[in-house]
Amino acid sequence: MTAAIEEEKDAKFTGSETEGGITSSYAIEDGVKLKVAYSFFGSIYDEDERAMIEKALGQDTLTMGPLTTEFQDAFAKKHGVKHAFACSNCTTGMHLAMQVMGVREGDEVIVTPNTFIATSLVVLKQKAIPVYADIDPRTFNIDPKQIAKKITPKTKAISVVHYGGQMCDMDPIMDLARKHGLLVLEDCAHAHNAAYKGRKAGSVGDIGAFSFHSLKNMTTCGEGGMLTTNRDEWTKKIEMLRCMNLTHWDPARKAWAWGGMSIEKTDPVQYWIPSHFDIDDVDGEWGNNYRMNEVQAGVGLAQLRKLDRLSEKRREIGRKITEGISGIKGITPVYEDPNGEHVYHLYTLCVEEEELGAGRDEFLLTLYRDFGVQGILHYQPTYHFTGLRKLGRYADNECPIAEKFFYKRELNLPMHPRLTDADIETMCAGIRGAAEKVRR
Repeated sequence: MTAAIEEEKDAKFTGSETEGGITSSYAIEDGVKLKVAYSFFGSIYDEDERAMIEKALGQDTLTMGPLTTEFQDAFAKKHGVKHAFACSNCTTGMHLAMQVMGVREGDEVIVTPNTFIATSLVVLKQKAIPVYADIDPRTFNIDPKQIAKKITPKTKAISVVHYGGQMCDMDPIMDLARKHGLLVLEDCAHAHNAAYKGRKAGSVGDIGAFSFHSLKNMTTCGEGGMLTTNRDEWTKKIEMLRCMNLTHWDPARKAWAWGGMSIEKTDPVQYWIPSHFDIDDVDGEWGNNYRMNEVQAGVGLAQLRKLDRLSEKRREIGRKITEGISGIKGITPVYEDPNGEHVYHLYTLCVEEEELGAGRDEFLLTLYRDFGVQGILHYQPTYHFTGLRKLGRYADNECPIAEKFFYKRELNLPMHPRLTDADIETMCAGIRGAAEKVRR
């Protein structure tokens, strides 16, 4: 089997040749005939999306217009929050969240190692320090008990990720945050419409960030994001940081003067006096162009209208897979926390080497090459990446549960709402067959 794995390393990885690299494809030219490939489109588009695109293209305004406002309002209502702000993607949204939360150089932010690099990247962009807390071995979410161990006087915030579509255990996390005066960011990139004790993702912490990348449970033409919050005092700050610190001139001022020029306010006030907009910092922070366009917002509205149906379809598929692979010695299916509503962005099964009698890599390769089912891996512990290693802050065994999870246990099956019953049976039969074949 070692030779086969070495041979696999030589296969041509065509996904890396696309502009998006591994964020757009895991296609490999190695002669394997796939029966169920890993798809990079996580939703369903139909005439609803096409109609909204045409509607957007018929407008004079193509960015941050009426469809964006409508999308924001509908998204806020759907997720039980007072405010929602569309943005260019989840990463830019989380960066803006770090700014508005006041995360600054030298601050510590407690994060999970089991997530895409974006979660830590936005901390690093503020010159703050990501501090990694280990995960729960059943849900793969950040463990509140491990968070408690990592809080120091330098801790400013906690950034949680609702891995795979299942929300974190938020009550103890919020208790810790309030006890220590910390802010909480919910990274909801996997969790549109997920719930915890009746509360929707993005409504429990101080601010939430959602992704509409093409992989996600709902998508706005491949990219896009949304911020959610119940904090009224942050709305103006978010609006300014999202759009290059733009604001209005103070209407109370009677005159403006620069150098030797004086401009008097007229009555009624003319829209061009003294100019169309003002620029100001937000607590010393400077924003960027993190806006969403109207085509994306229109597609987002169409996707939001079918989100309940898409979520239920994912749950149905996930539970069918669980039923189909339950009882296989050495294979652990998804655990659903009874406190929440899982939306199955990912279906993560675990290989227990001691029980199976073979390692995860051997199992995954057999499932792929012999049974045509393409599994992929999420997520390498963030602190193992070269750039993070250069910081010299993290031990090799920083989060042992997360490390064993990625390197020894987990794999993600194809998961999207277009999977058929035949696809599900092919995957389940492949898992049963691969487990039997590799079992020593």
